[in-house]
Amino acid sequence: MSVQREGMYKTFCVLACVLLSSFSYAESAFDIVQKSDQAMRGKSSYSEATMKIVRPDWSRSMTMKSWTKGTELSLVLVTAPAKDKGSASLKRHREMWNWVPSIERVIKIAPSMLSQSWMGSDFTNDDLINQSSIVVDYQHQLLPSETFDGDKVWVIDALAKPDAPVVWSKVRLWISQTSLLQRKVEFYDEFDELVNVLTTYDVQTLGGRDVATRMEMQPIDKPGNKTVLITHEAQFDFDIDDDFFSQQQMKA
Repeated sequence: MSVQREGMYKTFCVLACVLLSSFSYAESAFDIVQKSDQAMRGKSSYSEATMKIVRPDWSRSMTMKSWTKGTELSLVLVTAPAKDKGSASLKRHREMWNWVPSIERVIKIAPSMLSQSWMGSDFTNDDLINQSSIVVDYQHQLLPSETFDGDKVWVIDALAKPDAPVVWSKVRLWISQTSLLQRKVEFYDEFDELVNVLTTYDVQTLGGRDVATRMEMQPIDKPGNKTVLITHEAQFDFDIDDDFFSQQQMKA
């Protein structure tokens, strides 16, 4: 083999290795995100939780129940306090609605409303109702591993696909290498500026699965503001009919 051909052959091998390595990393990043989503919700899930909205000069709490089936169906129902009781949010595939009992109206959540606050909290409609979007509407890149709260984690950048109906242009995830739970999540806008940070703590076994029972969402530009979500009970992988996730059920 001539020196020139040998040089070209080596260059080709290097390029092939780089391309194969990049493909492998991209594929494994997607697999990790997908498995994490499945680990946290299962085939179906039910949870009872308390949400505390904290502001520099006041705070308020509400309790809620939520159900999911797969990645396409979810329902969140507020159970207290009295003034919010009965408020509900529903997702069926790509469509989402809010039920507002005080005015007895079902309001469809347009893509432009996904970034709006859910019930005055620091969670958006997209964060709470459209969670599975992180799997299907983003491309995933694996970054160097780190440690969070004593837990070794994969760090993955999820970059929004062109024209995807999502709020965040980039989401950076810290996913536990043992439990597959999302231990930390950063949310970036279209200018690649950090907007919100979600951190999770107090991992416990509920319903036979590891659950981060305390989640804190903090907006970067509003010091002293945060929303804490405490999960008290959770069940997974039970039979539930698709018809349960209906506008009629929202009003029940």
